[in-house]
Amino acid sequence: MSKSYYEVLGVSKTASDEEIKAAFRGLAKKFHPDVNPGDEKAAKSFKEANEAYEVLSDPAKKAAYDRSQSGGGAGSSAGGSGGAGGAGSFFDDFVNMFNSEQREPTSSGGGDISLNVTLTFEEAAYGVQKEIAVTRNEVCSACHGTGAKSGTQYAKCNACGGSGKVRFAQETPFGRVVSMRTCSACNGSGKIIKEPCTACQGRSVVRKTMNLRISFPSAIEHGQIMTIPGEGERSKSGAKAGNLILIVNVMPHRQFKRKGLDLTVDVPITFTQALLGDKIMVPMLRGAKIAFPLPENTQSGTIFKLKGQGIENPKKGIAGDLLVTVEVEMPKNLTKEQKNKVKELQMLIKPEQYDKAGDHTVKK
Repeated sequence: MSKSYYEVLGVSKTASDEEIKAAFRGLAKKFHPDVNPGDEKAAKSFKEANEAYEVLSDPAKKAAYDRSQSGGGAGSSAGGSGGAGGAGSFFDDFVNMFNSEQREPTSSGGGDISLNVTLTFEEAAYGVQKEIAVTRNEVCSACHGTGAKSGTQYAKCNACGGSGKVRFAQETPFGRVVSMRTCSACNGSGKIIKEPCTACQGRSVVRKTMNLRISFPSAIEHGQIMTIPGEGERSKSGAKAGNLILIVNVMPHRQFKRKGLDLTVDVPITFTQALLGDKIMVPMLRGAKIAFPLPENTQSGTIFKLKGQGIENPKKGIAGDLLVTVEVEMPKNLTKEQKNKVKELQMLIKPEQYDKAGDHTVKK
């Protein structure tokens, strides 16, 4: 990776954990393979962002990375000008160390699965349980995840001597580092299959579509990412399963809009209601309506706040407000008699009776 991890995520070296997390979420949504099918450039960017976040979100890895960066100038230039064919730089050595030591133990586990899930406006506001179809690797029931045909035996792997690990040494700016890698010959099992399972062809897993019932909490927002631990890919019996990552898409509502926990809605009123006041019916997201006393001389565009009538967040014990914007609708196709009546009324109203205040926002 030519850029630093900070550059990849677009954050400063002093960025907080929340800033790093927010930056990663934004990039994950932008470059996710499900959003950009077949786009290799986007897939590469997604991989780089994931790699950067894995290091910067872990305090120990981040500290080691920062130390390598602070001392990397001289090491990089020495490596670039010296060795044959430009042997690995200080930064490359650092990345390779993490690739071999930190990531290798997870290779036997299952991978993560990412899915886009669409919720209606109401489902996102009030929460819902939905059945999600997930196609993933499942442990083969015929061989119980061993990969071997039922009743057959294994042979000890000669490459690792049955340990499942192979040792290798690497020269780095930190000195000579001896690490362990999963044996590629037996994939870490220490055993070689004599006769593969016919159901899974020795892979130990089969593809299946599972229906999972997922609970989406109330107040969930568009673009939010939910992680369901252990519902991703399976690799073999006893191995840790991957996670199911759900990217939430919320459909717009034809009448309401949302700002956090607050709801906004436009309500039309007649010019006589605006002038004389009236009891108007305000729609609610759940379908019902509530009566609201509209005061006299209400200007078009006035916003009334109905406390606690927005979206509730039970975990935090708070609820948003319903912000009602009234829009005065003018009558059309007036008759001659109606126009004369309006002119008579206009003659009776004095200029000083008009409200010329600039701010029409009213808090109720």
